[in-house]
Amino acid sequence: MPNTTTEGTTAVPTALISLKKITKKKRRPARPQVDPSTFKGGEIPPQTGTVFNIWYNKWSGGDREDKYISKSHAEGRCNIPRDSGYTRVDKVPGSYFCLFFARGLCPRGADCEYLHRLPKVTDLFNPNVDCFGRDKHSDYRDDMGGVGSFMRQNHTLYVGRIHVSDEIEEIVARHFSEWGQIERIRVLNSRGVGFVTYSNEANAQFAKEAMAHQSLDHNEILNVRWATTDPNPMAQAREKRRIEEQAAAAIRQALPEEFVAELEGKNKDASKKRRIEGSFGLRGYEIPEEIWYARGPNAVNPAGREVEGQADGLMMEQTAGSSSVGDEAVKEQAKEQVGIFSGQTLEALRGLNRGSSGPPRVSLKASNVSTGLALAADYGSDSD
Repeated sequence: MPNTTTEGTTAVPTALISLKKITKKKRRPARPQVDPSTFKGGEIPPQTGTVFNIWYNKWSGGDREDKYISKSHAEGRCNIPRDSGYTRVDKVPGSYFCLFFARGLCPRGADCEYLHRLPKVTDLFNPNVDCFGRDKHSDYRDDMGGVGSFMRQNHTLYVGRIHVSDEIEEIVARHFSEWGQIERIRVLNSRGVGFVTYSNEANAQFAKEAMAHQSLDHNEILNVRWATTDPNPMAQAREKRRIEEQAAAAIRQALPEEFVAELEGKNKDASKKRRIEGSFGLRGYEIPEEIWYARGPNAVNPAGREVEGQADGLMMEQTAGSSSVGDEAVKEQAKEQVGIFSGQTLEALRGLNRGSSGPPRVSLKASNVSTGLALAADYGSDSD
């Protein structure tokens, strides 16, 4: 019932705070894409030659045929929303992705020892292997197929044998955007050829295997290969700019935030301080960056001298620590020489008692010999 005040006006009732229960959705296990009982992976394909190569799972020799026309349609296709899930290696850092999952033919599902999901930016691999763990080569194959080369990062795929239509660019973008973030798409409408550039190299590797011998909106069989270097000056400038941006991002992470803010001009106080203190009272003079950001006892910037002073303090602490260790060693050596004979002399006597064959060769220092014999000579006794 609403509350009423003395003036007769009706007060607004206090709103009841409702607590919404947030239920975190549990990740589902990866789904087997094919029936394990009917999976034919690793079997020898139909004979088309005279010699079978077990490494490439192909026949060689025999009649020469067109390798593009004779290609058959892929047996399966990966469906990321339906097939992805956790596997046995989800929590193992550095795990590789499942090649059969990308092709839509993995029969193991959650029991697989590879990842069943799309690559992310945080998934980093050595430059000599791809995201599936396969070794790269120093150069590309003649047909630009296979794993690729480790000499350069290739983010662009060549897609051939596309059915020519007016909406070819929209069709290519819709099908290839399933495998990661696309940076650029270029299509030659009259030739049925497209070039797809991904932001991440791992996504390009995954898309190459996922879309090999697949179809788009028609019954064509795609020819997906690695793209060669674009001779267009604009493309080369764009690739150079992308590499520079990656290098700048790495340097930005390695430097302190205050230093980066001053370089980028975001910290106006630091820029003003540099402009005032770095002019040294000379109108129009601006101190160079290599002098202002120098570090050392003679640095112009006071911050550089402070850093050097901290380093000197650490060196002094290390020197003090080493001197204390040296004093302890001297004390231990003094303890060993307490008595009539030194430590080396006692070790030589123990060797004689063990009955070693031949007289032991004992090298005694002059100071140790003089100390032991002097104590023995001072001992006087008339008894035998």
